[in-house]
Amino acid sequence: MSNRPPSPTIITDNGDMNSARTPGENPDETIRLGQFLKWAGLAESGAEARDLVQGGYVRVDGEIETRRGRQLHLGQRVTVAYPGETEVTEVVEDL
Repeated sequence: MSNRPPSPTIITDNGDMNSARTPGENPDETIRLGQFLKWAGLAESGAEARDLVQGGYVRVDGEIETRRGRQLHLGQRVTVAYPGETEVTEVVEDL
């Protein structure tokens, strides 16, 4: 998606949050599923992200994920099967 907002807060492997450094520098970086859905343009709001995740419409690496706070790592695939529409898959490549 080309109209992505600025990068979200990055959480490192030791739990420190830092949005000042360049995303993608550290392979241990993570992003929460709900944040990623908004950032990737797969959900327009946190409420929509919550509804998609809790409704079972989101898969991470092929498995249904119902935890909006799930930590995603670089290389993981997130698929959203919008009700009545085609599936959309995004790979966590750039945090």
